[in-house]
Amino acid sequence: MEITEVRIFPKEGKDKKLKAYAAVTFDNAFVVRNIKIIEGSKGVFVAMPSRKLREACPGCGYTNTVKSRFCNECGKMIHSNSARTRILETAADDALRQSDHRDIAHPITPEFRDYLQDKVLAAWDVVQR
Repeated sequence: MEITEVRIFPKEGKDKKLKAYAAVTFDNAFVVRNIKIIEGSKGVFVAMPSRKLREACPGCGYTNTVKSRFCNECGKMIHSNSARTRILETAADDALRQSDHRDIAHPITPEFRDYLQDKVLAAWDVVQR
């Protein structure tokens, strides 16, 4: 599989860690959008597109974001006794934030992850000049 195009969309705004979004085309046939370029403590890295995890309200069934204390539909307090929630409540802040999201698409092998990151960051470097 070959990356045939990388398009960078610089991000302007309050979030200084999120530098840009990228759209990557594979074999001129498949596109993955919303790949994030983020400034971390060890430099710039690539984060794959993700979505917020959701849990159903036990009262009305409305799906609220994970860790919501009250239902956005019926207003009742959400009591969650799942092991997942207990783990979330005791995790460190960084792990807690990351566990709220799940990748939509991601590389399977470390080699392909490196290949993808190298291509995206090379395109980001060109935009920065």
